[in-house]
Amino acid sequence: MAIRINSRWRSKGPKSLGDRASVVGVTIWRVAHEVGRHMEKEEFRISSDAQYTALLTELIAFFVQITDRIIYGQLSEEDRTTFINALGQHLAKTMESNLVDFLGSGDHIATFIATLNMRAQDYAEFEFGDQGPGYGFLRYLGDKAAEVMAATDNRWVIEHMMEIEAPAAIKTVKRVVGEVLGIQVSAG
Repeated sequence: MAIRINSRWRSKGPKSLGDRASVVGVTIWRVAHEVGRHMEKEEFRISSDAQYTALLTELIAFFVQITDRIIYGQLSEEDRTTFINALGQHLAKTMESNLVDFLGSGDHIATFIATLNMRAQDYAEFEFGDQGPGYGFLRYLGDKAAEVMAATDNRWVIEHMMEIEAPAAIKTVKRVVGEVLGIQVSAG
């Protein structure tokens, strides 16, 4: 995945977990958007703005869960909760501004947060080891992407998401989370 990501701070001084979460949030947004654009280039049909934003929501929920699993055990539970909540709030604000552009006015934040919370419960059932997400974790993302794209009769969405898009994107997210939080992240 060829996205230029800046995880260096311009100003000196301590950065709060909220500051760090916003950097990770920008990265997650950009990675999800790049996955969507790459899928369109690979001739997966995305027929509407609503379908595209639903795909972005599923990707973002997946990357938030990846981030949470990466930091689990490396931050205190209090810091982990603070970080993930700040990350979710940052992404909700980003989605809100973009969804208003794509879909018009509405209560987009509540819907987005509800989806994040549902996916957090769903992904909790799946394995995440030193090498990253297990088969079920990746398959669930593929299934959710396939559901979103079902209206356009896209074949191979599950396999494409599991084998091509997710692995490349996970590497980018892992790298940035490790750099921004100063934690050890496995290369897998």
